[in-house]
Amino acid sequence: MSTRSKITLKQLEMMISLGTELNFRKAAERVGVSQPSLSAQIQALEEAVGLQLVERARSGTILTPAGREILRRAQTVMGEARGIEDYASDMRLGPAGTIRLGTKTTLGPYILPHLVSRLHRESPDLRLYIRESAPRDLEVELYNGMHDLILVQLPIADTDLAVTRLFREPLYLAVAADHPLASRKVIEPEMLKGLDVLSLNPSFHLHDQVTSLCREFGATLLRDYEGTSLDALRQMVGMGMGTTFLPALYVHSELRSRDDVAVLEIAGKPTYRSIGLAWRKSAGRVSAFRFIANTMRQVVKQDFPQLILE
Repeated sequence: MSTRSKITLKQLEMMISLGTELNFRKAAERVGVSQPSLSAQIQALEEAVGLQLVERARSGTILTPAGREILRRAQTVMGEARGIEDYASDMRLGPAGTIRLGTKTTLGPYILPHLVSRLHRESPDLRLYIRESAPRDLEVELYNGMHDLILVQLPIADTDLAVTRLFREPLYLAVAADHPLASRKVIEPEMLKGLDVLSLNPSFHLHDQVTSLCREFGATLLRDYEGTSLDALRQMVGMGMGTTFLPALYVHSELRSRDDVAVLEIAGKPTYRSIGLAWRKSAGRVSAFRFIANTMRQVVKQDFPQLILE
């Protein structure tokens, strides 16, 4: 008869944190426990399954093949457990309580204050805890339970996530105020041919879209000067280092007529990025998520006429 102890959700939570950080100290900080406590939970999990899950190497923490498989299954189990909690909360509270919303820096700061203001006014029992993350980390953090839902650029290919489309956001060509095209409001697509175009670095989804637009219009993507923020891109454009594509929400919020950057539309070839909300299919607070999505659409309709509802 086996004398092994039972696996606990706490052990799986610690395993997910360690698998994400691959560093005992950072993993412990992530879940708010001491490093010895986390180490003890990992050791207890190894004893429960009878397998070595982690190797400590000079280069850092390494998961064994068994550790990688246990991590994958742990993420599934914890997702289902959170789904039970969310479902119960949804049944008790409806659109109330605290929901953790993840977003990226090129989107959240320009629209979420309007959403939060409306929710506070119309649904004071519902609170959003907003956390900005690197764009390509959002989906991983959603799986790991750091976020309940995420505001992201679409498409998302992961079939384990539920997605609802919100709106399309136009992209404008930005040029320096003294650029030959700056006096125009609208340009023809062929005018982009040969233009030097700056982009955010590849950690942003917008980089992929700008790369695609450069191929489509025959523009030249400048890879030596990749921005780390939309502000950095705007400043480089203003200094005449190249042109770029800026999202409408950023333009609406940050650019003024006195700025050293002009924005132009592309005639007959409007360019957009699609924005939506995503959550784990196993999550139980679907009605609250859909309520937030519908409120976001109302915000877009009322406050942002330059956006296109989907």
